[in-house]
Amino acid sequence: MPLRYLVHTFGCQMNAHDSDRMAEALKAHGWSAARHRDEADLIVINTCSVREKAEQKLRSEIGRLASLKARNPGLVLAVSGCVAQQEGEKLLAFAPHLDLVIGPDNIAELPALVFDQRLGAPARVRTAFDMDAPRFLAAIPSPGKAPVSAFVTTMKGCDERCSFCIVPHTRGPERYRSSREIVDEIARLVDSGTREVTLLGQTVNSFRDSALEGPSRPPAADCDESQFPELLRLIARHIPGLKRLRYASPHPRHTSQALARAHAEISILAHHVHLPVQSGSDRILKRMIRRYSRAEYITRARLLLSAHSDMTLSTDIIVGFPGETNADFEATLDLVREIGFVSLFGFKYSRRPFTPASRLHDDVPEETKSERLARLFELAEAQTQAHLATLVGTTQTVLVEGASKASATRDSGEVLVEGRTGRNEIVHIAQPNDRTIVPGAVAEVEIVRANKHSLVGVLERFQVDASSRRLEPEQQRRFLPILGAS
Repeated sequence: MPLRYLVHTFGCQMNAHDSDRMAEALKAHGWSAARHRDEADLIVINTCSVREKAEQKLRSEIGRLASLKARNPGLVLAVSGCVAQQEGEKLLAFAPHLDLVIGPDNIAELPALVFDQRLGAPARVRTAFDMDAPRFLAAIPSPGKAPVSAFVTTMKGCDERCSFCIVPHTRGPERYRSSREIVDEIARLVDSGTREVTLLGQTVNSFRDSALEGPSRPPAADCDESQFPELLRLIARHIPGLKRLRYASPHPRHTSQALARAHAEISILAHHVHLPVQSGSDRILKRMIRRYSRAEYITRARLLLSAHSDMTLSTDIIVGFPGETNADFEATLDLVREIGFVSLFGFKYSRRPFTPASRLHDDVPEETKSERLARLFELAEAQTQAHLATLVGTTQTVLVEGASKASATRDSGEVLVEGRTGRNEIVHIAQPNDRTIVPGAVAEVEIVRANKHSLVGVLERFQVDASSRRLEPEQQRRFLPILGAS
């Protein structure tokens, strides 16, 4: 009987990507996925440390696993990801029942490290950055079984050094993947059935590759530019089967005219960008070391919005950063209105170790943070609903991703499928009685209703190709919150 693994993922898309690569590495060594923890021979908790809440969830989860380890001493327990990199040996001291602590750059070693543990090796910590020879694990898709929407990493690490962010400590400095490797991985995914790719990086649009040439290639001294627009063009030019291309999360500082031109000229590039701002106050932006002003952010946001008449933006915002006054917060609300974000992720500031902001002592009271976050969400909800309402009566192109979660709650028993528009709106579509809409199909849908966070549409027509197919649940796309690392 094959050994079984279970990977529990906390955090952002990068964590989801890393979990997928760990699963593929284990499968290549003969492991299979466990359905639940009681049948697992290995449990990996892949962690996020951008916010304190995610780290607290990890510690609770580790505690719950102690009794399982006591009942099954042969079970290997591992913690990977950003908290593993952050805490290292401290995790073993906190939880003696742990066997492995593995940093983000060491996940390729997981099968060998687990093998050693099963032979009786002592608990081990592996948290070394791959600075000399950066390694990027690529997806290993099975023919016809790749997810409709997949993540592909372009870089790792971060050089921005925002005062609130622990990512430079847990992921290291920026290291870029070669454009050829990126294109090759996307081509393999598309050949196996993927129709949408999201490029990932802590500051994805700071990408550099000396092999790329083109009109947007900047002088070496120009830190605000990058080769990212040329990477987008390269992907679109060489992978005709790709239906849609996204990226997350860009930094405003690297959002250039060349990137806006790419959005205007590349047909598969999504008409939506998630552009973290964090605050609308110049004073707070300076304390955050964001390296742009409110006016500069607005200029760059408008560059993107000018690419298409239906272009939309979403963002990340931190409330209650040390020293934030009522006036600072009101400036943030005003910016949300001015840009017209169609959605946002909002967070209360939490002090993170190894960050400059952890040394600031004028923290905002928790009750004030909660009140400000509620007001921010109230405004964001109003803007989301107003935007969705404008789409009722229009026809939208939807990439179908799979069965809708809404189907399980409908009394009529009507089967719905779910997909996303090029601007990232979720659309629920009734399955016709005489036809089957399979994942990977591109559907033209008339929008008939706007829900709180999604749309409902009636199918007009759809197109499928030879790679469109039914998917097992584990092949459906997983949507995780963007935690504002950029």
